Amino acid sequence: MPGASVGRWRRLAGPGALLSYLALAVLVLLQLWRDPNGRVLSANDDDHGVFLFMIAHGERVVFHGADLLVSDRLNAPAGVNMMANTSVLALSLPAAPVTHLLGAGVSVALLLTLGLAGTAAAWYWLFTRLVRGRLAAWLGGLWCGFAPAMVSHANGHVNFVCQFVVPFIVWQVLRLREPGRVVRGGLALALLITVQAFINEETLLFTALALGVFALAYAVQRRREAVAVWRRFVAGLGVAAAAAGALLAYPLWHQFFGAGSYHGQPFPPDQYVTDLLSLGAYARQSLAGNAALARAVSVSATEENTFFGVPMLIMLGVMVVMLWRSAAARATALAGAVLLVMSLGPQLRVAGHDTGIPLPFGLISHVPILDLVSVTRFAMVSATLVGVLIALAADRIRDYPHRRRVAFWAGLAVALVPVLPKPLPIVGADPLPPFLTQGTWRQYVSADRTLVPVPLPEVTHGRAGMRWAALSGLEFAVPGGYFMGPADPPSDETGSWHAPPRASTVLLDWVREYGIRPVLTPVDRRAARTDLSFWRADAVVLVPGSDKADLLAATLTDLLGRSPQRIGGVQVWDVRDLAVAPPG
Repeated sequence: MPGASVGRWRRLAGPGALLSYLALAVLVLLQLWRDPNGRVLSANDDDHGVFLFMIAHGERVVFHGADLLVSDRLNAPAGVNMMANTSVLALSLPAAPVTHLLGAGVSVALLLTLGLAGTAAAWYWLFTRLVRGRLAAWLGGLWCGFAPAMVSHANGHVNFVCQFVVPFIVWQVLRLREPGRVVRGGLALALLITVQAFINEETLLFTALALGVFALAYAVQRRREAVAVWRRFVAGLGVAAAAAGALLAYPLWHQFFGAGSYHGQPFPPDQYVTDLLSLGAYARQSLAGNAALARAVSVSATEENTFFGVPMLIMLGVMVVMLWRSAAARATALAGAVLLVMSLGPQLRVAGHDTGIPLPFGLISHVPILDLVSVTRFAMVSATLVGVLIALAADRIRDYPHRRRVAFWAGLAVALVPVLPKPLPIVGADPLPPFLTQGTWRQYVSADRTLVPVPLPEVTHGRAGMRWAALSGLEFAVPGGYFMGPADPPSDETGSWHAPPRASTVLLDWVREYGIRPVLTPVDRRAARTDLSFWRADAVVLVPGSDKADLLAATLTDLLGRSPQRIGGVQVWDVRDLAVAPPG
């Protein structure tokens, strides 16, 4: 009967693993779940707002027939190239019914929760095919889904949290060496690549780089095996590349050459890199984390891509020694090391200070495609490969004597417990004013015109305006926004996080920044009318509670030559008679 008991346990282990991952994901997002539409993740409320917009766009595509690859609801009138942004279309479209019925905030919370749990579950699925024990598979999946890097990105980065397609890509690539898999496996891989491209292209790039290093390292170690399978392996990759290329040809053309495309990032490659000391530190959202210490060696609370802790670094050394006879394990460790070195950037940074010591990434930092990546994110691959080594080592330890097994499990517990996640912090967001919730705005804004929130949405401020639009189902368009686009086309197509500047935005930003009411001239007022016409504006609305709100209101009244109406909890300037000139 022992065999029957083992079989029963194995049947229950799968659902139990999935439920445990889901429970932990709910715990991590618990505070957001208490009011998804009324709260934002405090560690990165900017990107939380971005993904509210992205998710709302998916609802608009499904329920209103909006353009899939362009949104005219932000950065009016030019719009936003959605392929050139993290539009997560493979997530926002399936989530559209939830967004339509319950709001974009609920969909963001749902996708973050399912992203963590689903990524862990997908890796668990893969590990059950690579190792003998379900416990080893569960631990590997636990780390891959809830490593400090994943929990860090759960502070608003829906695209990086949802990595549940990656293990299936890895599995299909590994199986291409099998006979009879060239066409079937290549086509399956192409479909997975296409789906992942519409979730997050950076993750797809990282996966390809890691698999490339792994395959090369494995082939060098197992030359006979590589010679026997390389033809069908390469042929399968060719089928996948051709099929995925056909499926993604137009979207990628639109991304890199269509309206709203850009080149490069708005920051140098050495600005966001991995600090060497972050490897042994603990992340802010780990049980043992200290915010002050983590802040000193991290890019931001959303980019803590390493933070393994010293005990885990020690255990990594132990696990590599344990697995050294395995060519696959050695190749995995090498791939993790290579991507980790890339994440360190062009020069070594220690304790927040650049040392001037050159690193290999400096040689390739300006290579196209790589110059679009935030460098520290290469370490996310290394973090995931730690989970692979955990699964392999936890499986291998079964063959060791009892005393060594006890020592291994004790060491792994000491390494894992301190990095277990805490619930993510949130802040309450200002409720939408009745002007929006009661539909009063429709009396002021026509279907093909815009509502101008002040401060205008931008990367560093004006987040409320984007949130207004997203939680209102993108029924009205707004100028400006936090998105990626060309800095000032056509003269400057460098990537930028905001719309090209206009006279009125510069003026209002100056008022908000310095708290001084300007002395306006006829030139300022003519420029304001030009901007209103360009934006196709029907109404200007001051966001309640904005910084320097009184000064902004006084400046707008002087600039527009009229007093606002107070209605629905906001101040509204009706400018339909001012914005009559054709946009230009």
